[in-house]
Amino acid sequence: MDEPNGDDAQLALYVAYELHYRSFAGVDDDLEWDTDVLRFRRQLERPFLAALRSETAASGDVGIDAAIDALLLEPPDADGAGLSHFLLREGERWQLQEYVAHRSLYHLKEADPQAWAIPRLDGQAKSSFVAVAHDEYGAGHGDRLHARLFARMMAALDLDPSYGAYLDMAPAVTLVTVNAMSLFGLHRSLRGALIGQFAAVEITSSPGSARLVRAVERINGGDPEGRAFYDEHVEADAVHEQVVRKGVIASLLADEPALAADIVFGIQVDALLNDRLTAHLLRAWQTGQSSLRDPGLDRSRWLVSQNG
Repeated sequence: MDEPNGDDAQLALYVAYELHYRSFAGVDDDLEWDTDVLRFRRQLERPFLAALRSETAASGDVGIDAAIDALLLEPPDADGAGLSHFLLREGERWQLQEYVAHRSLYHLKEADPQAWAIPRLDGQAKSSFVAVAHDEYGAGHGDRLHARLFARMMAALDLDPSYGAYLDMAPAVTLVTVNAMSLFGLHRSLRGALIGQFAAVEITSSPGSARLVRAVERINGGDPEGRAFYDEHVEADAVHEQVVRKGVIASLLADEPALAADIVFGIQVDALLNDRLTAHLLRAWQTGQSSLRDPGLDRSRWLVSQNG
């Protein structure tokens, strides 16, 4: 097996975790708790977690208040170097399609890794967390599940909206962003890190989502199915920010103050891994290359149709 963040290790870990989600066709459901599989998974998790702790250690000791405050402001970005800036300013349709294909590994199971936090919380923290999750799962309307909105956006972009359709084309830098969530979600001892990752997403996503709404409109036209997913995140996550800060984190720390360091760790991991994915995509695109594990520029293998 290669190093913890390599393609082999991350794909193996993703497959092992997927047994706890929707699994794979033809795979016995009992393998979810097979002791040999769990032992193998643990052998992958230990160096993975150690690497994440080592790689975020460079950020130094950051207090919980400073970590949360930093999430409230977008970093100075005068040249618009982020992914949403790039896609809005100059992204082409194939680049938007690739970005969505990468993100499909998480967004087609959106909020499922974080849902493991629910039985590990209590009181106001649990109530506030479930209030946010209620929106993620469509607020009682199955057609408004965020995962369903994302699937409809994929179809509008001529992508395959099937669950896991792009798994074999996703590089480790994509898989690791989802595996970190699964790692945190499946271990009670890492519940603080899971809440930190959850907070990072909910607090920071609105500005980027607003840019992506405009990017989708510029690149793919005004189809409401194509922009509904990001429209939803502009509005919902602006409200979620207050609920997560005051209802989830403040309440959780009132009950379990020792979790502060792990919450910060989860925030730092989210930033680290998403920065790496951004760098990977932009580096590939700026040289005219595909960011997916796909030979050359033959995109006919992964597009449902080629209408532009």
